[in-house]
Amino acid sequence: SRDSCTNPRGESSTSRHYPSIPDSFLVHFERLRLLLFKQKLVNFTQLSNMVDYSKWKNIEVSDDEDDTHPNIDTPSLFRWRHQARVERTEKEIEEKQQFLAKQKENRTKLREAQDKMKKAKGNQEEMSALKKQIDSLKKEEEKLRKQEEELAKKERLTPWNVDTLSKDGFSHSYINKSQPKKELTDEEKHEQLQSFVERHEKDMKHYGMLNDYEDSNDYLRDNPHLVCEETASFLTLWCVTLEVEEKTALMCRVAHQTIVMQYILQLAKQLERDPRSCVPGFFQRMKTAEKQYTDAFRDELQSFIERVKARAKIRIEEAVKKVEEEERQKRLGPGGLDPVEVMDSLPPELRSCFEERNIPKLQDVISKLPKEEAAYHMKRCVDSGLWVADAKSAGLTPASEELKKHNIEVDDESSDEHYEDINNEDKDELGLD
Repeated sequence: SRDSCTNPRGESSTSRHYPSIPDSFLVHFERLRLLLFKQKLVNFTQLSNMVDYSKWKNIEVSDDEDDTHPNIDTPSLFRWRHQARVERTEKEIEEKQQFLAKQKENRTKLREAQDKMKKAKGNQEEMSALKKQIDSLKKEEEKLRKQEEELAKKERLTPWNVDTLSKDGFSHSYINKSQPKKELTDEEKHEQLQSFVERHEKDMKHYGMLNDYEDSNDYLRDNPHLVCEETASFLTLWCVTLEVEEKTALMCRVAHQTIVMQYILQLAKQLERDPRSCVPGFFQRMKTAEKQYTDAFRDELQSFIERVKARAKIRIEEAVKKVEEEERQKRLGPGGLDPVEVMDSLPPELRSCFEERNIPKLQDVISKLPKEEAAYHMKRCVDSGLWVADAKSAGLTPASEELKKHNIEVDDESSDEHYEDINNEDKDELGLD
């Protein structure tokens, strides 16, 4: 219903009727609200008293002032304050270390004096001196104890700063990173290659003779252990061996597979990935590669083949030299000289005597040579085995094998007879002992 009522101005208006609130209730409500507010303040104060915030009141911070003199550079002021604090802290640490060292030294002396006092029973003079020393050390110990208390009090009153405000409870970091590969010595690399070859030689040779990219891709996918430096090294050595054996066509095929393996390994290094994961990508690229890439591959292959041939040539020369040296060692005479070299070094007249096996002519040539030169050449002949000084007693034939190689017939009996005549009659003339 709509009723007529009077507004504060005494005017009549039509409005909804609301019951009036007594003033006593409003007063009571206000008192209750104030009481609750005071109770909250009390609870907050009690809670704050449970935590000791006093230790945060005295903290030294280099940049704790917002306003400085306009003529002073604020960052510089903060740096100076920080430097002064650091120097003061270092000085305090040094003083504390000196105090601890002095305290330790005094306690050591006191303990030693007390031990001597126990052992010096009966010696009154020594005991008296030790007693005075102990008393002095104890007084010093008391002074140091008071000084220690002062240092502790000073340390407690020193304001905290960024360096002393807190300390690490623990500090440990883990960084996952690949470990660098250990550098192997040449001997270790050789042993590793030998072990790998013993286990996978058949597989590596099968791969080396493949003639198609698709076949190579499938074979390496089925045998991923072959994608490594050891395979490339083995194939390189095999190429040289094939060239030495004059199997050039097969060498070129293996050389191609060697370059393929080296390209895969190089690609893995550039991408910093496992070489096995680079195999499909390499063969896919070779199928769709531009002419520039394939030309570079062929140039590298041709250069590798030339290096293999050069190395094979050197190996053949080394083998020939080794065989020649072995043959030379076999034909060395009793004095360690090579009869071929000695024969070539003789004067033509003397060399013809040995080639003709003409003893009288040898005697005649020797007699015409100076004594020193004759002795020099004949000694070299003896050391090389071209001349046997006493053939009968040694059970040897006077002719060497090298003379037989020159198609000179050997008559042992006549030769022995002539050698005996020379040995008995012409030793002095030949300059032989």
